[in-house]
Amino acid sequence: VQLQASGGGLAQAGDSLRLSCAASGRTFSTRGMGWFRQGPSKEREFVAAISRNGDRTYYTDSVKGRFTISRDDAKNTVYLQMNSLKPGDTAVYYCATTLYPQPRPNYSDYDDWGQGTQVTVSS
Repeated sequence: VQLQASGGGLAQAGDSLRLSCAASGRTFSTRGMGWFRQGPSKEREFVAAISRNGDRTYYTDSVKGRFTISRDDAKNTVYLQMNSLKPGDTAVYYCATTLYPQPRPNYSDYDDWGQGTQVTVSS
């Protein structure tokens, strides 16, 4: 599966952005999806994940109540709606797919990755 992330950009604290991740191939609906991010001088960290059929989601604590992950299988796309952005959200955001049907927070469970999209939040 090839993934193309988009929607990043510059934002001010409190703003919203929506990231999109378009997937190629016929297997999108059979895969769980996740978003990860890597900030300056930081390791890549889990942000959010959604199950194969979209009925379950999982978030890291720092984004709960602010970010929402969703998917549209008709468009082979997964989204990350980011509200109330904070400077600490500044990072390159990556989408990824996993063969596990349920949301997975572990980096090693994902096998295909997009190229990343930069999100920069100023105070």
